Amino acid sequence: MTIDRYQIESCNRLFSQQYGHFILKTPLWKLPGKTLGVDCAELWLKLEHLQTGGSFKARGMLNRLLSHPIPASGVIVASGGNAGIATAAAARELGVPCEVFVPEISSLAKRARLSALGAQLVVGGAGYADALQACLARQKETGALLTHAYDQPEVLVGAGTLALEIEQQGGLPDSVLVSVGGGGLIGGMASWFQQRSRVVALEPERAPSLFSARAAGQPVDVAVSGIAADSLGARRIGSLAWDITQAQVRDALLLTDESIRAAQQWLWRELKLAVEPAAALPLAALQSGRYLPQPGETVCLVICGANVDLASLS
Repeated sequence: MTIDRYQIESCNRLFSQQYGHFILKTPLWKLPGKTLGVDCAELWLKLEHLQTGGSFKARGMLNRLLSHPIPASGVIVASGGNAGIATAAAARELGVPCEVFVPEISSLAKRARLSALGAQLVVGGAGYADALQACLARQKETGALLTHAYDQPEVLVGAGTLALEIEQQGGLPDSVLVSVGGGGLIGGMASWFQQRSRVVALEPERAPSLFSARAAGQPVDVAVSGIAADSLGARRIGSLAWDITQAQVRDALLLTDESIRAAQQWLWRELKLAVEPAAALPLAALQSGRYLPQPGETVCLVICGANVDLASLS
């Protein structure tokens, strides 16, 4: 299934007209490349970690909930944390119950946020795939509306509004660096940009769902671990994102945990941006030299999430 720009525009219009207090227009911070030690014309930091719920996920989760009747049993989701937080926030906005299944690797900070939002929290299995299986079994019992963290059309359409917003705020950058877990964010953004900007997929070496799928010629299960596993811990790239990225995304790059951690700490130390590891991959790609922009290039870094244990930044 393809996601088209008309769907993204319609979703964005709904957000703007009825839910502008919930789906925030996050800042686009433009800096000379040399400010971040990069030899390019300009860097745009899309500060989506300031979004409701602390990540881009709010866009897709709200769109999913608005697109379907919600039963009395409410909504249910499996998540490493961010999709659950976004679903819980959207459920609270709409006044419906929410049950969230998280894996054991989910951070205490994300669990605390879920509890504060009033979600019924269940720890189900070692990794995201285990939590998803437990969630699916529970959904069959309750009939709750299932929200998938990254592989439903409404979720990708919602994520695509982030790309639309970047274009509204700054025009078209030459390139956009996007972190990939299950692929909901890059699937939505690539559907909007449609190669008018070069969208670059970034993954940790220890969670390479898209990179491994490309090597195999189809989505495959991968072992998941490492610093960003709670956010980018999908065992397999989503089927929607797979189709979209095959058509719209040329580059898929891998990054070491060490480079991700260094970029995360740099963002906190130098720019006072407290973000989770998944949000640091775009800067890590530049600082490590995995992505080398041209001197005149304008590069947009999507800073996608802020649900981090602040003690981990010291």
